[in-house]
Amino acid sequence: MDFNKSKTKENLARIFAAECQDGARYQFMAKAALSEGYSYISDQLKALAKNEMAHASMIYGLILEKLDKGKDNVPIEAGYPFEPSLLKVSLSTSAEIEEYEAKNIYPSFAKVAKDEGFPEIAKKILFIAKVEETHHQKLNAFAKLYKANKLYKNSEPILWSCSNCGHSEMSKSAWQKCPLCEYPQGYVIVPQDKLTSLYQ
Repeated sequence: MDFNKSKTKENLARIFAAECQDGARYQFMAKAALSEGYSYISDQLKALAKNEMAHASMIYGLILEKLDKGKDNVPIEAGYPFEPSLLKVSLSTSAEIEEYEAKNIYPSFAKVAKDEGFPEIAKKILFIAKVEETHHQKLNAFAKLYKANKLYKNSEPILWSCSNCGHSEMSKSAWQKCPLCEYPQGYVIVPQDKLTSLYQ
């Protein structure tokens, strides 16, 4: 099928717009996390924003590669969820958005691409969907811990580390202030084991 007459062209433009918007949302959330004193979570959200912008860049390149010259305005219609940037709201809402993209939107776009004769595009869309699923899992875990006030508490001793100086120690809870560099608790790395135990 001619790419310029395909549904895949529109779907790629929608993915590009969504990934750009997701990247911006994570930047806003990172700023909110920092203002609440969660430096480590802010850094994690900035990493998600970087992932989203990498996806957008890749999709942008695919569109430019396939688009006929002079046909550079691709009309799209899609909604965008606006939400407060407070962590207690945005972590769980963003987890839901990522899950919906990963399990519904992107697989359906990949099927359309495959059916229209663009298997390599379909494969790339499915790769993005896998990344969005990992984003969902991470955000969902952070949301659960944050809402339960258990980001820096654990039922069993676990290794906590300072993201600033690297100080580490086993404990059921993280320090309020790092004993080495004296940075606040928000710089403590939430152990990966603690997060993955909450992945669905």
